[in-house]
Amino acid sequence: MRILMVGDVIGRPGRKAIKSLVPGLRSEYGLDLVIVNAENAAGGLGLTQATAEEILESGVDVLTSGNHIWDQKEIIPHLEGELPILRPLNYPSGVPGRGYLVRDDVLVVNLVGRTFMGSFDCPFRAMDRLLAELKAKPPVIVVDFHAEATAEKVALGWYLDGRVSAVVGTHTHVGTVDARLLPKGTAYITDLGMTGPADSVIGDDIEAVLYRFLSQLPHRLSVGKGNVILNAVLVELDGGQAISITRIDREVAARGDEG
Repeated sequence: MRILMVGDVIGRPGRKAIKSLVPGLRSEYGLDLVIVNAENAAGGLGLTQATAEEILESGVDVLTSGNHIWDQKEIIPHLEGELPILRPLNYPSGVPGRGYLVRDDVLVVNLVGRTFMGSFDCPFRAMDRLLAELKAKPPVIVVDFHAEATAEKVALGWYLDGRVSAVVGTHTHVGTVDARLLPKGTAYITDLGMTGPADSVIGDDIEAVLYRFLSQLPHRLSVGKGNVILNAVLVELDGGQAISITRIDREVAARGDEG
């Protein structure tokens, strides 16, 4: 089995890159499943029904998210509907949505970190509970850990080594070069990166971000412009065990898209 896991999609440029690249990647690598973090897909903050459907129609199977999934309120009713969208599993009990789903015999789990992120339930113990409570688990289990701190991501990778097939980090929008197979067969990378404007500050317009840093004044940020990069990893599995993890990075020429 081959699974492509794609870094945070940023606004319209990121959605256009998904539409342009994913169908070809599915064919090129013989992909069985494509998982995309989409929490910044609507104007750089949040997700809407329309943007979710646009990404899914581009050949994506599952949408994961993180702390920005609530930024567009209209998506909340759809978090428990038919669209394959996840919000982090370790939000408090009673929060709308689901933290995991099964698609094509793959259990996809979404978690959010706590360090520098917020007061969420423990992601380590949330995974313990899920793995203990699920009576019929598919052999393949992949985790999108949406977290800021490198150490927290690395720690979760080691904690779940041999218990899940892959742990990939999202949220920082900066891809890391530490893709590896852990000793007990779990594929790991600290951060996938992003699918958004290459000449930007983690997806945002450079001048707007510099103004905010230099002035320390509130200032609206907008999605950057120009060529778009797609950051992802390809995880290949034999049964429930990962046998390889490879970075896939592509670039799409600008077409004047914004927001």
